[in-house]
Amino acid sequence: MPECHTIPCLLSPWSEWSDCSVTCGKGMRTRQRMLKSAAELGDCNEELEQAEKCMLPECPIHCELTEWSQWSECNTSCGKGHMIRTRMIKIEPQFGGTACPETVQRSKCRVRKCLRGAGMEKRRWKEAR
Repeated sequence: MPECHTIPCLLSPWSEWSDCSVTCGKGMRTRQRMLKSAAELGDCNEELEQAEKCMLPECPIHCELTEWSQWSECNTSCGKGHMIRTRMIKIEPQFGGTACPETVQRSKCRVRKCLRGAGMEKRRWKEAR
């Protein structure tokens, strides 16, 4: 019998690279090729799939805030005034993330009616004693 020669692997061309496995940030992508010759005709140790890292634009980082503080006391001792509450920014938005909403809120408050003139205040104070 004549000497047998091994038949080289017959492979298809590589496919296009797949889409990146993520929509933003670091991920992976793959491509494949197929064995065209029958496996029983010879050993084929060529790789049929490849993977590589891919990088898309950074993922958006959305604003994060602390909880609201307690409402302050009314800023006046009598009549109409306001009170406030605040919250702090924990994480600033980046890469198109959601902007931060308000960090200060005001609310109207009304304390007992103010007395007109100092003389009225002294009289009421005396009456209260």
